[in-house]
Amino acid sequence: MEISATGRLEVRITAADVGKRVSVRRRHDPATEGEKFTDTVGVLASWDDGVLLITRKSGETVHIPEASLVAGKVVPPAPARRRGPAASYEELARVSARAWRPVESERLGEWELRAAAGFTRRANSALPLGDPGLPLPAALDAVRRWYGERGLPAYVQTATGAEGTQELLCAELERLGWTREVTAELWIGALAPVADRDEGAGVVLSREADDAWLTRYQRKGVSEVALKVLGSGPSVWFATVPGEGDGAPAAIGRCVVDGRWAGFAAVEVDPALRRRGLATRVMAALARRALEEGASAAWLQVEADNAGARGLYAGMGFAAHHAYHHYRSV
Repeated sequence: MEISATGRLEVRITAADVGKRVSVRRRHDPATEGEKFTDTVGVLASWDDGVLLITRKSGETVHIPEASLVAGKVVPPAPARRRGPAASYEELARVSARAWRPVESERLGEWELRAAAGFTRRANSALPLGDPGLPLPAALDAVRRWYGERGLPAYVQTATGAEGTQELLCAELERLGWTREVTAELWIGALAPVADRDEGAGVVLSREADDAWLTRYQRKGVSEVALKVLGSGPSVWFATVPGEGDGAPAAIGRCVVDGRWAGFAAVEVDPALRRRGLATRVMAALARRALEEGASAAWLQVEADNAGARGLYAGMGFAAHHAYHHYRSV
């Protein structure tokens, strides 16, 4: 917190600091039990009518009455990652979008409207990377119309927690009544250590998701549209560890190679065979193929409550880069 020469806490932020990363301390409501003060760090999204809105790295928006402030200051951007590849949010957003293409898309200024008959939110949401060419309310109206014409709910995919992410847009979407439904994280790491974790023996690689692979895939009843999305990307590989007899595979995975990046997804293991290193074996085999194609860095997406996957990926050297969210129009 900011402390004056006399030792007193001071509020050294104003409404002119909207859009900057700040650290504030506020006094608890007297009726609230627990500590007297609460500290909040995030992007100052707005300061209107005596209330500050601060968007944390996780995407959570905190409402803070101006009258409760006891200290506040502008702080530098979050420190750069000390391990793994350097990457901007925009680069990763574009790479991950190319790895999961819709069957239909249209530009709205610098936004991309994406549709795939409802198969996953990522392939059926607007990706706002830049200026939509319209005031935000008008752009959101256009998004609603476009998805409405296709019988789909209107979603906007946003991100928080890294330089260049969209804390201000998140706060504005919430102010306009959009609801955040899903939050996950995009993690990155070096590719070679993934390949070194296991020899990848017994893993079959293919350019297509065959019937056997699909029997292990968590999304059942995959349509032709879904198959197009699964097969989309610059260089797509599917991995399978065969099961016993003619049963479903013991494990599967998917990887998309795009320049220096390899994106992992759909790493799934037979529940009866978990904790035997099969996920590591699948990723190692895919990583070796990606290295052969010239990739050096890796990314993947993981849910915040998937403790098993988070532990596995952290052990491979991955770490969170940013959080991403899907906002739905109500």
